[in-house]
Parts: sequence; C-alpha cells; structure tokens
Amino acid sequence: MEDRVFALKELAQFDADAPQKVMVYQTDKTLGAMWCLEPGQEVFLHLHPNADDIWICIEGESGIYYAGEGQEVEIKKGMVVLAKTGQTHGMRNTGNDRFVFIGIAGPVPVETIKL
Repeated sequence: MEDRVFALKELAQFDADAPQKVMVYQTDKTLGAMWCLEPGQEVFLHLHPNADDIWICIEGESGIYYAGEGQEVEIKKGMVVLAKTGQTHGMRNTGNDRFVFIGIAGPVPVETIKL
C-alpha cells in the first residue's frame, strides 16, 4: 500500500531560503506534489501548455493565488484551485504561518513554462 497511501505530514519539508516541492507520486497519467512554503515564499508564475493543475490547500490561512492577467484570489486551507491547460498560475504565502498545498497535474509528462 506504500504506493497508494501517503502520510503527508511525514513528507513535508521546509527551507527558510526557498519553497520546497516534494514529489508524492507519479503514474503514467498524473503526478502529485506537495508544496511547502514559509511566510513570504512563493511559487513562481507559470503555465502548463499540456496539462491541468489542481491545487488543494491543506495548511495555511493566508495566501494569494495568481490567476494570470493581474487577477489575484485569496486562498486558505480547505480551498481548491484549478489551472486548466495553458492558464497562468502561481501563489504567495502572505501569512505568518506555513502554507502547504498538494498539486495534482496531468497528463504526464507535465511541461512547465516559467513566466
């Protein structure tokens, strides 16, 4: 079951200098990664020209999701955001506590274009 059940608290990694991306799983169709951000850290603005990217916020009460074209949406634990194929996205932890979200993307391989 180790390839089907994941203890996220045990996988979490934080670094004061940079946000951490931890791979949780990858199949022939999708991949799952956990992003761990300290206050003030951000996931760079980017897009995936060949994949959808779903972010599930599991920890943190104050984040800004960059939805492209200057659009910003406040996000927090318990919310899910979707970037469809080709849609710009990124986020910043604007709070005083850690922010963690799970990203599920597919199909793989997922191409990333940093903006």
